[in-house]
Amino acid sequence: MTTGAWSRRRVLAMSLQATLMASAAPALARTIRGEMPWTPGQVDAPSPFDGARFLTPDERRCVGAIVERLIPSDARGPGAREAGVIDFIDNQLAGFYGRGERWYMQGPFGPSTPEQGYQFEEPPAGFYRRGVAALDAACRERHGGRVFAALDAATQDSALGGMEKGGFDLPGGIPAKAFFTLVRENAIEGFFCDPFYGGNRDMVGWRLVGFPGARYDYRPYLNHNGQRITLEPVGLKGGPTWNPR
Repeated sequence: MTTGAWSRRRVLAMSLQATLMASAAPALARTIRGEMPWTPGQVDAPSPFDGARFLTPDERRCVGAIVERLIPSDARGPGAREAGVIDFIDNQLAGFYGRGERWYMQGPFGPSTPEQGYQFEEPPAGFYRRGVAALDAACRERHGGRVFAALDAATQDSALGGMEKGGFDLPGGIPAKAFFTLVRENAIEGFFCDPFYGGNRDMVGWRLVGFPGARYDYRPYLNHNGQRITLEPVGLKGGPTWNPR
């Protein structure tokens, strides 16, 4: 009984102490009525694109040549080169994506379905490194010692088409189709991402499809009687009055 009574008194004392501490802390929540919980034009600037790099100069030339053939410049507008897609990919490989930090990267490993996504033992950065080396090695063997970036556009297209269809083998056990698919996905992401992430430079991807960007409010444009609305795209860093953190 003594032990039980002591335990109850201790619990009551601790509860009282916690209650007093909570009542002394400043209130963080408030009720919003009849006003907006922000001041127009007062916004925190996003963290800057750090421009980190993973690829070596030779690797950048190879990957740059790939994405330029996947999204070439044409009569419709600029392509991957102008949009800075290689900068987007290089930065992503240098960060948590390239290291696979937010993925489950344990075994077992084996054949997978397309719906399962990335299923390789090494993270994307390592897969890129081996894939680029294998592609350049295959091109040297087939094209008189020339790497992929040194080939003419038609030959590059032929190689990429073979990789996509599984008819262009890469040495070192690199699955050519999977490597092609990964680079293509990243190229699309880099072409249509917010410029904050290093790609879609000058918003060329958004301008191509008519996407107005990261606009907060479209209410002024709701009643347009079916007329076409053309808006300049706005990115995460495109606010007129970003406030430094």
